[in-house]
Amino acid sequence: MKPWIFLIVAGMLEAGWAVGLKYTDAFTRFWPSVWTLLALTASMILLAVSVRDLPIGTAYPIWVGIGAIGAAFFGMLYLGEPASPARILFLLLMVGAIIGLKVTSTPLRADETGIESSSSDVNENGNG
Repeated sequence: MKPWIFLIVAGMLEAGWAVGLKYTDAFTRFWPSVWTLLALTASMILLAVSVRDLPIGTAYPIWVGIGAIGAAFFGMLYLGEPASPARILFLLLMVGAIIGLKVTSTPLRADETGIESSSSDVNENGNG
């Protein structure tokens, strides 16, 4: 369950930094830029942690979807962006797709990833 929580929080932070870009004025405003970069960094870290246990083909689209849906709804609710019935319908279809990916996903076991988790196989130069 933890990887899913990390992934959901990562997606919400992704929406946060995407919206934050609007307030940075092309990274010319200090504090909005700082908060946007912090949200971006935290989002990436949590995504990376979640893909330890979740398939990347599931985690990445869910992360992107949560961010896109969150940013779109924020724009409609607070920034005066268009909120047409068609736009809302397609955002709801994205929600359905995210739920579908969650329902059909199975967590990875460490031996299925093909990635060794032990650092003992790596020499001093970082070569395996």
